[in-house]
Amino acid sequence: MSLIRLQKFLAEAGVCSRRAGEGLIRAGRVAVNGEVITQLGTKVDPNLDRIAVNGEPVAKVAKRVYIALNKPKGFVTSCSHPGEQVVLDLIDLPMRLFPIGRLDKDSIGLLLLTNDGRLHHQLSHPGFDHEKEYEVTLQRPISDAELRKMEQGVVLKGRKTRPAIVKRLSGRRFCIILQEGRNRQIRRMARLLGHQVSRLKRVRMANIRLGKLPPGAWRHLTGSEKADLLSALVDSPGKSNSCNR
Repeated sequence: MSLIRLQKFLAEAGVCSRRAGEGLIRAGRVAVNGEVITQLGTKVDPNLDRIAVNGEPVAKVAKRVYIALNKPKGFVTSCSHPGEQVVLDLIDLPMRLFPIGRLDKDSIGLLLLTNDGRLHHQLSHPGFDHEKEYEVTLQRPISDAELRKMEQGVVLKGRKTRPAIVKRLSGRRFCIILQEGRNRQIRRMARLLGHQVSRLKRVRMANIRLGKLPPGAWRHLTGSEKADLLSALVDSPGKSNSCNR
């Protein structure tokens, strides 16, 4: 096998994301053949080198796991957050998983988790145009003109949001499809227009739908879901034409 960067090896082995791997390396918590490595860009041979994190050996290849979770309100999208319930508390599997992207503590719905570092990088990186679909409930009715503004994009911290797809569901409810994932984006867009979000639910991420998965429950992705997801990322499809629940 050819040499690969150490942080990429850690991600592909399911230890953490590439970015988190860089942090572990900088902190001196990763060793190769008994020598602590702090230099980013160091390359290793997974077949020959012995890699350890915090003194624990890292297996060359971890079984790839892909999970869909219906995140309930009140759980933090993190692997660890002192004093808070985190989404990993809901999943009783022995291997380390990490969430793809974020869903804020007050939001609910679909969250994907995996130990596949490559997929995590692809779905989390803002340069990939995968879609995320949400159902939004506001505290008061929203006008058609305001929905059009959300669809066309609004300026948040000096930068306009990308065009979205918006479909009214009722006076206070609408569906929105985004191809970006700025921090608390929907809540901030609504607030800019004078609205407060009372309920935010993600129902789709790329080709994976939440469906009827109960709150707090999780499931493994099917083989066809995994294949379609990877294919969709490679093909980088354009936007959908409408919200489909």
